[in-house]
Amino acid sequence: MKILIVGSGGREHAIAMSVAKSSRADKIYCAPGNAGIGQIAECVPIGAMEFEKLAAFAKEKFIDMTIIGMDDPLVGGVVDVFEAEGLRVFGPNKAAAILEGSKAFSKDLMKKYHIPTAAYENFDDPEKALAYLETAKMPIVLKADGLALGKGVLICQTLEEAKAGVREIMLDKKFGSAGNQMVIEEFMTGREVSVLSYVDGKTIRIMSSAQDHKRAKDGDRGLNTGGMGTFSPSPFYTKEVDDFCQKYIFQATVDAMAAEGRTFKGIIFFGLMLTEDGPKVLEYNARFGDPEAQVVLPRMKNDILDVMDACIDGTLDQIDLQFEDNAAVCVVLASDGYPVSYQKGYEIRGLEKFDGQDGYYCFHAGSKLNEEGQFVTNGGRVLGVTAKGADLKEARANAYKATEWVEFENKYMRHDIGRAIDDV
Repeated sequence: MKILIVGSGGREHAIAMSVAKSSRADKIYCAPGNAGIGQIAECVPIGAMEFEKLAAFAKEKFIDMTIIGMDDPLVGGVVDVFEAEGLRVFGPNKAAAILEGSKAFSKDLMKKYHIPTAAYENFDDPEKALAYLETAKMPIVLKADGLALGKGVLICQTLEEAKAGVREIMLDKKFGSAGNQMVIEEFMTGREVSVLSYVDGKTIRIMSSAQDHKRAKDGDRGLNTGGMGTFSPSPFYTKEVDDFCQKYIFQATVDAMAAEGRTFKGIIFFGLMLTEDGPKVLEYNARFGDPEAQVVLPRMKNDILDVMDACIDGTLDQIDLQFEDNAAVCVVLASDGYPVSYQKGYEIRGLEKFDGQDGYYCFHAGSKLNEEGQFVTNGGRVLGVTAKGADLKEARANAYKATEWVEFENKYMRHDIGRAIDDV
């Protein structure tokens, strides 16, 4: 099979690695890709939002399956463009991708179909939002309705903070058009857990659980980022939690989307909060998480192309999804100053130390090759260093050991990824 992957980050590198393991994959392309992906796939200089060019390339190269890794093209309707051309593509169409594309839509869906989530109100008028806050209980959560690179959520401790947040999102447009509409939501407390799933429109198959660390600094301090590291599985995602979610959240979401005429095929990422009142949905994503993919996919036993074929064809009920009985931890190596401002173009040294190391991976997110053929930094999140272990503590020790193999100027990372497991 000839495969095209659309995207350029660590998630797409993890997808490419999984595809490369398949005996069915003869040739892999990635648009636009990055320097790390270029080691296992042919990178193509087409942007993820250039739908017509992507479809034309897929036809020209007789691509057997295109895998959409990123949220923006999914919400923008890239799958619809491919399907209109008779091309085989993995991911939800535009009508289904609204599950991630609009937080207001997803909250209304959960309310209508009694899927557990935080109490909320939607607003498209900043004055009404400000008036609502006067009677709301603090702390409170403000969410830009649209896509905001994982950063459009503000947790406000005081009324003054919340009012400033409304102005930031809806008036100052800190997150652009994503802030045209806003969700104001009750603040929930508990453990956060991420659960990824494959969906074929009617059947859902749950992947191994994971937990992400969003804040830039140790101790969950600092600004929200796209993710500074993650681990899998989550020790807090117990059989009791799984039983509840299977009954009231996972299948219920798939059925709700079908009932709305928005049949979902692809990946549903469930962001869950394990509250005292039981698990509740924090958010949905319509694609693999980043960096969750970097710890979940290396542990998956199945051929990823078999699973994706089943999602497209509606035969997922025939797939026995299996994961290794171990653990994985990913530590993101970032450019110091991320997510605000940082320097790029520094040489990355030590990547060769991952060659031939079983259970160790280095996923590229923000890298490129310079004119001398050297890997250099080219983004805020540069690399995702992932390691497996027999359990989470061993995986964590292995991952941090592997971070020492890589050096570049202004290298920055959190030192407490997965430390929550010490509480178990």
